[in-house]
Amino acid sequence: MTNKNKQLTTSHGTPVGDNQNSMTAGSRGPTLIQDFHLIEKLAHFNRERVPERVVHAKGAGAHGYFEVINDMSQYTKAKVFNSVGKRTPIFIRFSTVAGELGSADTVRDPRGFAVKFYTEEGNYDLVGNNTPIFFIRDAIKFPDFIHTQKRDPQTHLKNPTAVWDFWSLSPESLHQVTYLMGDRGIPATFRHMNGYGSHTFKWVNAEGKAVWVKYHFKTELGVKNMTNEVAAKLAGENPDYHTEDLFNAIEKGDFPAWKLYVQIMPLEEADTYHFDPFDVTKIWSHKDYPLIEVGRMVLNRNPENYFAEVEQATFSPGTMVPGVEASPDKMLQGRIFAYSDAHRYRVGANHAALPINRPKVEVNNYQRDGQLRFDSNGGGSVYYEPNSFGGPKEAHEFKQAPFQVSGVAEQVAYDQDDHYTQAGDLYRLMDEREKARTVENIVNSMKPVTKKEIKLRAALNFYKADADFGERIAKGLVLALPQEVK
Repeated sequence: MTNKNKQLTTSHGTPVGDNQNSMTAGSRGPTLIQDFHLIEKLAHFNRERVPERVVHAKGAGAHGYFEVINDMSQYTKAKVFNSVGKRTPIFIRFSTVAGELGSADTVRDPRGFAVKFYTEEGNYDLVGNNTPIFFIRDAIKFPDFIHTQKRDPQTHLKNPTAVWDFWSLSPESLHQVTYLMGDRGIPATFRHMNGYGSHTFKWVNAEGKAVWVKYHFKTELGVKNMTNEVAAKLAGENPDYHTEDLFNAIEKGDFPAWKLYVQIMPLEEADTYHFDPFDVTKIWSHKDYPLIEVGRMVLNRNPENYFAEVEQATFSPGTMVPGVEASPDKMLQGRIFAYSDAHRYRVGANHAALPINRPKVEVNNYQRDGQLRFDSNGGGSVYYEPNSFGGPKEAHEFKQAPFQVSGVAEQVAYDQDDHYTQAGDLYRLMDEREKARTVENIVNSMKPVTKKEIKLRAALNFYKADADFGERIAKGLVLALPQEVK
């Protein structure tokens, strides 16, 4: 045992501010699931005695760096976003969502956009998609949603009836479905698509002042998309087209790059904004909160081994650094637990110690044993805390910023249920040709649905977003909309 004190960290290298008290809603309130240190400790402990991803199974990845262009220290103390010219190594994984490991790259599906920053304060994972929104806004619906995207348990075939039944009964999905069925539903390549953190996060500066933040990665190559015809042809001829394109571009020195921008909302404005800013099915108006340039991300090195790096890479929205914290976004709150837990199941309790996931800083904690423990396992050092033998200790300056909570503990929906305005706004932004293509994509996707009532319910949802939108879809499906909605 050693007498030298070391900084206690999570398995991702993030300093621990309090290892004695879990985060609760007040001194007697219930424990909050966003306490990622508590969840990590308990979930790892459950697995100390000793499979394809459920979602995002098919993917490609690359190494690179992130360089700061504008110092963000007025908003966040996270060192990765401070000091102009500062470079931080990164690893990024792009993926499709619903398909299996052998599925085609060019299907109509959102693309995962997950970035791991190897910062001097531990790893920071920004785990989003190529869309700024998502289909649902509460994590309790996520297993059901993904079930509809997978194979039918009897036929083992994809099931459009299940897909549209769920979407039509979940009108909050309308905005994302409109985005998915539009031209950006099939990117030309991974290099020609934007990426988004999607959720609202909290930034906290060195003085303890907090703001709400959204992340936007804008491709420097410009957004380019793929037609249905080209996508279908490639799915048959080269199902790994996007994977191949990314590898070959980097291999020949054509390094893809993105500019990172953020939207910043003052903390107090979340209470008065015209919709709930933590609802991941909504976007913030760029007129209200303009984009602020932060830095530039460049991918300049391919993996040496796909399995060791791309397949074993693990990302979680709960892997944060000082200066970045969670918001009340219900989908984010659930993902903070679910993603890391999926990795503990799939890769193992010690996944964070694998070379691709290991932070560049020293990791000091009391996690022991478990499958595939391939380091010294703590040797003979002290293995509990608190202790009298100089083991790693918490540092209170890294405690998360306090925030107010109120209300009755109950299962309750978001306050606002306007699922239609932003979907309609997106449709109205399209030119006439894209509108026609979007309608055609939706109609073709819905034609195999076996129940007429599902088609009608979905068409009515689109009608509520925009009358022209709904009427075109109904016409394409040979449906008569009820007179009372017109």
